[in-house]
Amino acid sequence: MVLGLAPAREGVEVAKVIADLGRSVQRVTRGNHPRMAGLAPGDVTVTVGIGPRLVSGAGRNLPGAARLPAFAREEIPEEARQGDVLLQICGSDPLVVGCAEAACTAALTDVGARVQWSQQGFRPPAGPHAGRNLLGFPDGIIVPKGPEQMRREVWLDGPAPVAGGTIAVVRRLRIGADRFLAQSVHRQEEIIGRRRSDGAPLSGGRPEAEVDLGAKTPDGRYLVPPMAHARRANPLASGSGLMLRRSYSYRNGPGDAGLVFISFQRELRTFVATQQRLDEGDDLMGFTTATASGTFLVLPGFETERPLGAGMFAE
Repeated sequence: MVLGLAPAREGVEVAKVIADLGRSVQRVTRGNHPRMAGLAPGDVTVTVGIGPRLVSGAGRNLPGAARLPAFAREEIPEEARQGDVLLQICGSDPLVVGCAEAACTAALTDVGARVQWSQQGFRPPAGPHAGRNLLGFPDGIIVPKGPEQMRREVWLDGPAPVAGGTIAVVRRLRIGADRFLAQSVHRQEEIIGRRRSDGAPLSGGRPEAEVDLGAKTPDGRYLVPPMAHARRANPLASGSGLMLRRSYSYRNGPGDAGLVFISFQRELRTFVATQQRLDEGDDLMGFTTATASGTFLVLPGFETERPLGAGMFAE
């Protein structure tokens, strides 16, 4: 969910609003918020991000102060482009998630914020097919792994108010799944650059194997086609870093289904360079249209003595 704060909410008022939101998050995850209706929080999590308008108000050179540029294949109404606050609420029990959403949203709408856009999404449970999307392919195979890669590619190490945070990109992508699935499985795999059965790259190896961009057939054709998504999005091809991707499928009804793409990275350039590379030529992009988009500074963890957003805004 993405919300916009009232224009007057600046400076110390922003600090108070974000800190109060953090206190609501604490009550939700402890199970003692009245809007939780007595339900145990279970595995519910809440991620909070703030948009470039608020970040730049705290410091124009802070990570997260830059907006996303426009990209190709976008049909995004102004209300669904950017925003001030991102709320990502996840959990295995939809009822608990709904109550948590109501509680956290009220912390903002009660002080004049408005919901700009929201989207419910879902992921398969853990298992051999975890992470598959509506096209039937595993999603987000190549991501940073281990503390060292996460430190290098995802987590911010400064300035102090943002240390331990990260930059998120959120985009809702409507996907023409019917058109895609009308292709032969062979053609689907050429578009993605991976086998549908297990997600292994067409260049060979296990699903988590590095894509061999130079691998060719005996007659000189690339095993991973030139316009395959696995090639065009590869960090070696885009000259960018790795993104920690955790996306969710959605289905709003006939003609409106797709993916809520979410990536976390240390630098916004990582996503921008990758998307621009896709815009230049990627067979998968012909099946997708962006209908909402934004970037947010995900705030670092907090505690009672140090509220959410502490040190970011004037006090």
